[in-house]
Amino acid sequence: MREGYEGTGPGAITPDGCAVELYSRLPVGDEPDVIAAAVPESARILELGSGVGRMTHALLERGFTVTAVDESARMLERVRGARTICGPIEELDLGETFDVVLLASFLVHTGDAEVRRGMLRTCARHVAEGGCVLIQREGEDYHENVPRERKDPSGFTVRIASSEPAGDGVNSVRAEYEFPDAVWTQTFRARPLTREQFEEALQEAGLKVDRYLTEDRIWVRAVSAV
Repeated sequence: MREGYEGTGPGAITPDGCAVELYSRLPVGDEPDVIAAAVPESARILELGSGVGRMTHALLERGFTVTAVDESARMLERVRGARTICGPIEELDLGETFDVVLLASFLVHTGDAEVRRGMLRTCARHVAEGGCVLIQREGEDYHENVPRERKDPSGFTVRIASSEPAGDGVNSVRAEYEFPDAVWTQTFRARPLTREQFEEALQEAGLKVDRYLTEDRIWVRAVSAV
């Protein structure tokens, strides 16, 4: 397990504390609609951090071609209908470009600043001329009002149990997922980024904000700054 990351519950747990079975159960939400509204029809999408394919499958259903990348082979075993590539996002260099590069799941907030830089460079390296990078940020109050919980209509409860400083501007976050028949927890490191810090990180990688796609500024459309 990666330092500062831990997961508990039934089934396989990835090095960053994610439970494969948990992510296979979680609903996709409205993210695919946000993405589809921001990109051309039938676009070629490079999805970084696809996990079990929750968004992958929804995007395929909408007519996109998806290349799904994840560092967990156990996660990628659940992906159907997409080309899959197993390996660290920050080291990816496919020698090809895509209409859309997708970095969701708050991965831009990874606790390791060097890993974040590598991920954003991967985004910049793989976006085609005239293409875009879609990034999902944490909500600006993500680390506040903790603990908090939300009951999903499908019948489970997700709880952010704690978010505690772990040094160097990083927080240790513990999330809990309670289903009628199982409970999973995940502890991970997250680096809060103000809007200014986020935009500086993009600029460092050769990217810039084209526009914020949602009122809460969680979803961002970025383009090459070159």
